[in-house]
Amino acid sequence: MNIKEKILLIEDDKKFTAFITAVLSHHDYSVIHACTGDMGVLMAASHSPDLILLDLGLPDIDGIEALVRIREWSDVPVIVVSARQDEQSKVTALDSGANDYVTKPFGNDELLARIRAAIRIHRHIVGARDESVFVNGGLRIDYEKHTVTVDDIPVSLTPTEFKIIVLLAQNAGKVLTHEHMCLQLWGPYDGASQTLRVNVANIRRKIEKKPTSPEYILTQTGVGYRMKNCDC
Repeated sequence: MNIKEKILLIEDDKKFTAFITAVLSHHDYSVIHACTGDMGVLMAASHSPDLILLDLGLPDIDGIEALVRIREWSDVPVIVVSARQDEQSKVTALDSGANDYVTKPFGNDELLARIRAAIRIHRHIVGARDESVFVNGGLRIDYEKHTVTVDDIPVSLTPTEFKIIVLLAQNAGKVLTHEHMCLQLWGPYDGASQTLRVNVANIRRKIEKKPTSPEYILTQTGVGYRMKNCDC
């Protein structure tokens, strides 16, 4: 017997909720629903969904606040589904820990593809936790505890920065193109390339002794980035 993947929809629009529930149910997902941000946070904790679809315009708290609260204790994939199309809303959501951002209106096939991708990536990361600690010289990343240290000194990273350094660490020694990293981290988001560069620069300032001559995250000019191989 197949266990259906569970999706939590945090949305207050009744017509949209009914529509999305019907689409997801037709594609064999189990759907649970919260109509407020506070309720959504509670249901995320009590129902352990495989993925969350989150609206930003909620009646009690803003969706970003709900996202931040969920990210305090969970790395469940979150796709923001919002009518807000401005770049700042997208950047804020992604920097706050969203895995993807879809603007209304959208095609059903596009949403379903993004859901499949987010769940697939999350399962890959969880599977990699069998080896839950990455060590490279003085750099230590604990995937399970979501901690990073350099020479035993804790480094404070944002959720987005942590996702980037984990992606690089899990592919240590390989050059990851900008396009590949952006798709893995955020899906087809127009401003992702610049967001990636800014976040990598921020990570380097936090972990590198000389950010302009990095020891851990190396640049392949015009192509992408590479985490120094542990054996190098």
